[in-house]
Amino acid sequence: MSSDVFKQFTNQDGKFKETLTNDVQGLLSLYEASHLRVRDEEILEEALTFTTTHLESIVSNLSNNSLKVEVTEALKQPIRKTLPRVGARKYISIYENNDAHNHLLLKFAKLDFNLLQKFHQRELSELTRWWKDLNFANKYSYARDRLVECYFWILGVYFEPKYSRARKMLTKVLKMTSIIDDTFDAYATYDELVPFNDVIQRWDISVIDSLPPFMRPAYQALQDIYNEMEQLLTKEGNSDRVYYAKYEMKKLVRAYFKEAQWLDAGYTPKYEEHLENALVSCGYMMAATTSLIDMDESISQETFEWMINEPLIVRAASIINRRMDDMIGHENEQQREHVASTIECYMKEYGASKQETYTKFHKEVVNGWKDINKELIRPTEVPMFVRERALYFACVMDTLYKEEDGYTNSKGKLKNMINLLLVEPVKIDFE
Repeated sequence: MSSDVFKQFTNQDGKFKETLTNDVQGLLSLYEASHLRVRDEEILEEALTFTTTHLESIVSNLSNNSLKVEVTEALKQPIRKTLPRVGARKYISIYENNDAHNHLLLKFAKLDFNLLQKFHQRELSELTRWWKDLNFANKYSYARDRLVECYFWILGVYFEPKYSRARKMLTKVLKMTSIIDDTFDAYATYDELVPFNDVIQRWDISVIDSLPPFMRPAYQALQDIYNEMEQLLTKEGNSDRVYYAKYEMKKLVRAYFKEAQWLDAGYTPKYEEHLENALVSCGYMMAATTSLIDMDESISQETFEWMINEPLIVRAASIINRRMDDMIGHENEQQREHVASTIECYMKEYGASKQETYTKFHKEVVNGWKDINKELIRPTEVPMFVRERALYFACVMDTLYKEEDGYTNSKGKLKNMINLLLVEPVKIDFE
C-alpha cells in the first residue's frame, strides 16, 4: 500500500489538517503509523513531525488518565521500537485504567502474562545454575557480570515458549561473547590476544594449552556451548546449522582482534575502514545468525547463506547498534587505553565537531529503522520470522541505549524493566 493513502488527512497545500488534533486517539494512531515509514516517504516524515508536535503540546492537559499514559509512553517509545513483552506489560496497566475495558479479557491477559513469566523464571534459574557452576564471576572479575541482563536481551529477540531452547542457547553465547569482548577491550595484553584469536579461528580444543592459563576456562566453555548445540541439532538432522554459528563467532573475534591490532600499532583507521569492522564487532551479525540456529522452524541453507552475507536488514540493525552504542559510550571508552571509536575517526577525518557527528549518526539510526521497515514489507523468499530477529535486536538497542548504556549500567531503567518482566507478577483481582 502506498503512503499516498495519508493524503486524505492533508489540505490542498499538503499540510496536515489542524482538525486532526481534535481526535487524540486518531492522532496517536497516525504517530504510530509514521514509524513504519521507509526512505523518501515525505508524507510520513511530515506526519511524524505534525503528530509529535501536537501530542507533546496536549499530553499534559489530557483529562483521560489512561489515554494520557498511553500518549506519554508512545512519545518515549513507539510500538514499532517496543519489545513485545515490555509493551504487553505496559499496555495491561493502560487497558486496566480504561473504563471501557473488558474484565474477562483483562483477566486472561494477566494470567497469560504471569504464566509466561513463570516459564521465563524457570529458564533463568537453569541459566543461573550453569553460570554459577562455571564460577566465571570470580575467574573473570574484570568482565561485566550480566547474566540476567543477557537473558533480558535475548528475551527481547524471542519470548515465545516454543523458542525456549534457542533462547537459553543464545543467552549462553551472548554471555560468553560479553566475556570475550571485555577480555579484548579492557584486560588482556596484545601478546595474550594473539593466541586467543588464533585458537578461536582454528576451533580446536586440542590447542587449548597454547593459551595463557586464565583464558582456558573461557575457551573451554565456548567450545562446550557449541558442542552442546551440535549434539542437540544432530539428533534433529540440523547439524549443518552449527557451521554458520561458528563462522559468525570467528568473524566477530577477528573484528575484535583487528581493533587490538590498531591499538597496539597506535593506528587510527580511516572512518570507512573502521565502520566496516565496527559493524561486525558490535556483535549483531553474529547474534542475528546464531538466533536462528536452534529455532524449530525449517530454515534453508540459502537463508543461512543470505544471513552471513550481511543483508540490508542485518546491516541496518548493526548500524543502529553501533551508532547508539558509540554515542552513549565513546567518551567513557576514551578515558582508558582504547582504539578510537567511529566518532573520533569521523571527527578527525572530516574535521567535524562532536555535535555535527552526533547529528549525522542520529540520522543514520533513523535511516536504519527505515531500511528495516523496507525489508520487512518487500516481497522476498526469506521467511518473516527470520527477518523479524533483526527487527527485535534493533528494538533491544532502542530500549537499552537510548539514554544510557543500560547493559553496563544496569541498575537504572533496565533493572526496573527486569523487575516488571521477570520478578513482579501482574496483580489479578479474582473477585
